[in-house]
Amino acid sequence: MTPPSSTNGIGTETKPETREEQATRRQPPYHVVLLNDDDHTYEYVIEMLRAIFGYPPERGWQMAREVDTTGRVIVLTTTLEHAELKRDQIHAYGRDRRIPRCAGSMSAVVEPAVGG
Repeated sequence: MTPPSSTNGIGTETKPETREEQATRRQPPYHVVLLNDDDHTYEYVIEMLRAIFGYPPERGWQMAREVDTTGRVIVLTTTLEHAELKRDQIHAYGRDRRIPRCAGSMSAVVEPAVGG
């Protein structure tokens, strides 16, 4: 059975409005992970995190301590493209002039955020 059509008063039929539901697809999250070494000071880490991420000195110190004690610290969780940009900015930040043997920037990697 076909339901009756309605008219809009001028003799033309109107069809029921259909809405297409669009599922918002989120990009999977990725971590930017700063890796520890012995060629950079806490001061360097704090300055670098402030310059690249805008973190205040207190948060930079906490992250510097974590990377020093555990060997790694997640500094940001974001989209893959943004994570790669931030990793590259860490790699390009430059050497720690406080340590003469320091040859360059700290290292960082991008990893999938498990369960994100």
